[in-house]
Amino acid sequence: MRRPVDAARIREFMRALARESRSPHRVYFTGGVTAVLMGWRSSTIDIDIKIEPEGEGLLRAIPEIKEKLGVNVELASPDHFIPELEGWRDRSIPIGVEGSVEFAHYDPYAQALAKIERGHRQDLEDVGELFARGLVDPGRLQEHFRSIEPFLYRYPAVDPRAFREAVRRAAERAP
Repeated sequence: MRRPVDAARIREFMRALARESRSPHRVYFTGGVTAVLMGWRSSTIDIDIKIEPEGEGLLRAIPEIKEKLGVNVELASPDHFIPELEGWRDRSIPIGVEGSVEFAHYDPYAQALAKIERGHRQDLEDVGELFARGLVDPGRLQEHFRSIEPFLYRYPAVDPRAFREAVRRAAERAP
């Protein structure tokens, strides 16, 4: 079992990944990394990322970086679990640049919807923080849900009615 990942170890991961990059990439962080770097959690279990473009060299470097730093790294982002939200790249929040790699937080609306769909206690607490920090507006969140609802059939593990209701409840609880 690896130890939890704090902000310092996330930054170390960013530098290590950038050292391995031979061309420009954009790396999007999701989930716990967003919570840690934005300050509402002190640590996370793993580092969830999406790399664009996916470069074989960078992907091949991840296992070694992961072992060297003693962190869990997953290639996981909201679009693996729910339909991709139009304009998500534009809503992603820049973190910074290391070498030829730009780092950003994956779109907070997509993160919120994916967390609501999953429905774990920690996920719903994170959604509450996204609302409280003004990163997600309840009305816009519901609009984004409606925009992806027709495509939920592509995600057979998702129950569209239950998801719709969970989004409604989350929006009602928003500050």
